[in-house]
Amino acid sequence: MRSSGSTPRPSRNGPLALYLEVTGDDHPKACTGRRLLHRGLVKSVRSVGRVFPAPVVLDPYAEEPLSAADARAAVRGGILAVDCSWNRLSAQGGFPEETVRLTGPGLRRRLPILIAANPQHYGRIAELNTVEALSAALYVLGRRDEAAGLLKGFRGGDGFLEINRERLDAYASARSPERVRELEQTLYGGASP
Repeated sequence: MRSSGSTPRPSRNGPLALYLEVTGDDHPKACTGRRLLHRGLVKSVRSVGRVFPAPVVLDPYAEEPLSAADARAAVRGGILAVDCSWNRLSAQGGFPEETVRLTGPGLRRRLPILIAANPQHYGRIAELNTVEALSAALYVLGRRDEAAGLLKGFRGGDGFLEINRERLDAYASARSPERVRELEQTLYGGASP
C-alpha cells in the first residue's frame, strides 16, 4: 500500500503525459498548442511548476531522432513540446536551455523527417505545428490511437496521418536512432530537417 504522500507510477498502458511550454510568439488563433491546452489534452509547464522529471523534449535542432528506444523514458517522464514561432527557432538555432528547467537530464530528440499538413506550412518538410509534432511523437513511440485522437478537430489533422502514414509506420518500427537515420536517407535521399 502506498503512503498518501507518494506519487503514482506512470502506467505503460495509460496515455502518455504531454506537456507544453507556450512562448506566445504565434498568432493566438493559429496556435495549436493553446487549443490543446484549452481542450485539456496537454498540461501547461507553468501549471506544474516548470520543473519536470526527465521527459522526452521535442527539439527540432537535436542531433538524435526520436525512436522506439525512447518509449520507456516517455512513459516515465512524458513528452514536452515548446510552442513557439519557427522564425524564432531558426534565429536561435533551437530553443534555449533555460526555456524549461528539468530535474533530470531530459532527452532532447528531434522528430524524424515528416511533411506538414497544417494550413500554414502545408507540404513543407519538417515544419510541423505543435499538434502535428506531439501526434508524430506519439505515433513513433507506438501510440497510434493516441496520435490520431490528438489530431481530431484540427485543420489538416486527418491529412497529416494520411500524408505521412508510410513514413510514420517505418519510423515506429525502427528500434534505434541509427535505424531512423537510415530510413530518413532511404525516404528522402539525404534531405535534412
